[in-house]
Amino acid sequence: MFFAIVLAFVAFSVLFTFFARKMINAAVFGLCSVFIIVLFGLSLAFTVVPAGHVGVVDLFGKVSDETLKPGLSFKNPLAKVVKLSTKTQEHLQKARVPSKEGLLVHLEISILFHLSPEKASAIYKTVGPFYRDVILVPQVRSVIRTVTAQYEAKALYTDKREELATKIKNQISSLVSDRGIVVEATPLRDVSLPAKLAEAIEEKLKAEQESQRMQFILEKERREAERKTIEAKGIADFQRIVTRGISKELLQWKGIEATEKLANSQNSKMVIIGSGKSGLPVILNQN
Repeated sequence: MFFAIVLAFVAFSVLFTFFARKMINAAVFGLCSVFIIVLFGLSLAFTVVPAGHVGVVDLFGKVSDETLKPGLSFKNPLAKVVKLSTKTQEHLQKARVPSKEGLLVHLEISILFHLSPEKASAIYKTVGPFYRDVILVPQVRSVIRTVTAQYEAKALYTDKREELATKIKNQISSLVSDRGIVVEATPLRDVSLPAKLAEAIEEKLKAEQESQRMQFILEKERREAERKTIEAKGIADFQRIVTRGISKELLQWKGIEATEKLANSQNSKMVIIGSGKSGLPVILNQN
């Protein structure tokens, strides 16, 4: 709006100087002046809302409930359009908060949020364009202290971190959603514990991991022993079944079959039938 006023003033001054020098009649000068005023009014009647924003129309303190969508929009030439972002924004919060044991823990947490387009007009009426500092930031500090006081310091080094972040997100959302702020996520970026406590927690975690590894090894060995036992039992059962099925008559019959095959073959061998105590044939090589 300010740019349009300056542009119209400059154009009017140039035309006034030009017509004054040329001594053109007042009628022509008046028509040109009206034309410039009309252009100036039209420029004030349109506004452009950028992508990812909404426009709140403020006419001398009276704020419209309807907001302008991104793009070119028509408005009252006397109204002011306040453009509020609806894009995802990040608020980085650093804090020293107490744990369940009373230890002070340094946290860095990102709050990802955006303004609800439907409630942009209400936020502008009740809070103004600096809604983040007025609504969100104080609630973030309070919620972080409340939630971390429910957990021990070591929980921040384990899978409890995700649970902690989820609780923070849910509690902040419940406090600011009615005011028009949508919280998308609250990831923990950094957790710093006192040096000695951090070392103690790391040692304990290493010991727990080593214990789990040994349990895995013992379970593996137990399963291997069971496998070998089952395998040995299977071999023993097989041998017992085979032994029961082998008789003297069967061995003699198999020997006779082998003798017939050798006798019919062209190999130069000598076969003696029934020479041993077992009654099986003896096969000798003539060479």
